[in-house]
Amino acid sequence: MTVKLSISLTDQQAEYARKQVEEGRASSTSAVIQQALEAKRREDEEYQEWKDGFFDMLAEREKGPFLNAEESQKAFDEMIAEKRRQYGLDA
Repeated sequence: MTVKLSISLTDQQAEYARKQVEEGRASSTSAVIQQALEAKRREDEEYQEWKDGFFDMLAEREKGPFLNAEESQKAFDEMIAEKRRQYGLDA
């Protein structure tokens, strides 16, 4: 089903739509608008999927495991010592 809507475009948007039709990239200015809306819909869906996955990852990380302050400092010190060795900075 299609629905007729009245929309307003800027001069630049209208020119772009006409150019797309002239270059054969779309069959009509309506098709240009439909393609743009479809692309935006897909973009929004992809973003929502990414966002959901991101928050799922955060929730999983909240479950742990966690290091206490002493364990964190030890891991940090070991990492720095290893990098110093790799770059020949041991003094």
